[in-house]
Amino acid sequence: MSRVTIKSIANDLGISHMTVSRALSNSPNVQKETREAVQKRARELGYVKSAAAMVMRGDAPKIIGLLLPNIVNEFYARFANDMATACDAHSFQLIIHLTGDDVATQQQALDRLQEVQASSVVMVPAPHQTGQDAPIAGTMRVIELIRQSSNTSQTSGILVDDGPAIRAAVKHLASAGHTKIAYIGANRELSSGRTRLGAFLTGADEARIDVTPDMIHTGTPSFAMGHAQAKAILEAGCATALLCGGFEISNGALSAVIDETKHSRKKIAFIGYGDPSFYAWIGNGVSTIQVPVTELANCAVDLIVNHDQPQFVPTSFPAELIIR
Repeated sequence: MSRVTIKSIANDLGISHMTVSRALSNSPNVQKETREAVQKRARELGYVKSAAAMVMRGDAPKIIGLLLPNIVNEFYARFANDMATACDAHSFQLIIHLTGDDVATQQQALDRLQEVQASSVVMVPAPHQTGQDAPIAGTMRVIELIRQSSNTSQTSGILVDDGPAIRAAVKHLASAGHTKIAYIGANRELSSGRTRLGAFLTGADEARIDVTPDMIHTGTPSFAMGHAQAKAILEAGCATALLCGGFEISNGALSAVIDETKHSRKKIAFIGYGDPSFYAWIGNGVSTIQVPVTELANCAVDLIVNHDQPQFVPTSFPAELIIR
């Protein structure tokens, strides 16, 4: 079956291909009846606009990429949903790729987005190992989300300023009498892992709490990692309070805490990271560090829409400590 083109639609309706082109672009210079007839026939024939042809005509591509490690993480799922809604309001087509935090998979996704002429990509950069090539995004505008790569001079950034909330969480636990506060967070390969751990240590110093090495647990962020580390902390009995520095880490750690309280009398004060809906339903509610997901998603689309905004300047949104 031959590909449907503007010229084939024009021949089918017996009108000029320029009229068809204008009608498909919703031009007010085409009579309403003609415009509707052209669009109806285009749908019937399965006409698909060519992104490459649009670029050759000088039209801005309407394709936007979103690269996430996964969508099991509720933050990533909510961000993708909110960004899709914001893209729809501007008639952008959003293409989502999952990278699994793998550099090679990330590059494959970037290559595919370049093939379809995507204009911009919002991405959570995968951990970059020493010696690995930097990701190549071609002419696409890159907007990094949550984390920052080493090549920040060529990218815009949408970050979460969670340092004050993490420090406030440590001080809150200290004011409740806790002097043995454990921390579970992402490893130092991730910029977010480094900054959140730094905020925890600063908060402990400000609260005059000694933090021994056995109180700090970091690793590749995941539900399983959070569960395993929290279980180890509970079994060791070395801490009376636990603070988390990651979304899935928090969920895994909370699962271990709930399991432990079911089978023993051990209790530990808990402050999570992120605010999935079920945190409000557990017991009297789970205290946590809340991240403004919708604001982050809207900012990403605003940066894409407003080309006159400064490039390569990170935009930061404050997190908030929620005590329940």
